[in-house]
Formats: sequence, structure tokens, C-alpha cells
Amino acid sequence: MSSEEGGCFCGTLRYRVDGAPTASAICHCRSCRKASGAAAVAWVTFARADFRWIQGAPRPYRSSPGVERTFCDRCGTPLTYSRDALPGTIDVTTASLDDPARFPPTREVWVAHKLPWQRLSPSLEHLPAEGD
Repeated sequence: MSSEEGGCFCGTLRYRVDGAPTASAICHCRSCRKASGAAAVAWVTFARADFRWIQGAPRPYRSSPGVERTFCDRCGTPLTYSRDALPGTIDVTTASLDDPARFPPTREVWVAHKLPWQRLSPSLEHLPAEGD
């Protein structure tokens, strides 16, 4: 079992994950773009039972029906994404991990929503929407 840590930009919030990821993707959906201020967001999915906050408590935000995102209310770093329909998982922003290079994405999702100037990686699987 591996143990990974991560946190926000200012160091107020820290988390630990004890377990292997179940997925890793780059999301191009409009809500991820708006929530992060970026053209796309890389996510790593873990079992919720393997995730815990070890320092501080994030600010939750219901960004859409059935979705909760968390972020640092001091520096603004987006940290997690959870779906009510999948209570056993939690997505963490890949770049918030201490060693994000260990978790390369395997697919790009919501590519039907990508910005026209955004290039897709030819080495990754491309899904028009998340579950397609």
C-alpha cells in the first residue's frame, strides 16, 4: 500500500491518501474550468476510505447538483471533487499532490467541451463526456 500526501499552495491544508488510485484523467468540462481558472484540470481518483485530511479543514462548495468541491479558503487552491452518486470515491487535483508526476493521466474526459485552442494529448484515450 502506498501513502501519498498533498495540500494547498499556502500550506494551511494537508491530506493523506493510503492506497492506490483507481483512475487518473484530465477533465475539460466547463465547471472544472470555471472552478480552477484553468483550461483543463487533472484529477486522480482514490477510494474515499483511503483519504483523510491531516491538517486543517477545507471549505466545501456545491458546484452543481450532486457535486461537492473543496478548496482552501485562504489561498484558493482547488483540492477535491466528490459526487453524491459515487460516495466511495474522491477525486483530488493531481497538481495538489506532493509528487504529481507519479500520477500521469490515462484519459481526457469531456473533450466535447474543451476550449477550441486546447490540444489533446495523442497518447491518451479521449472521451466526449465522462462516462462515454
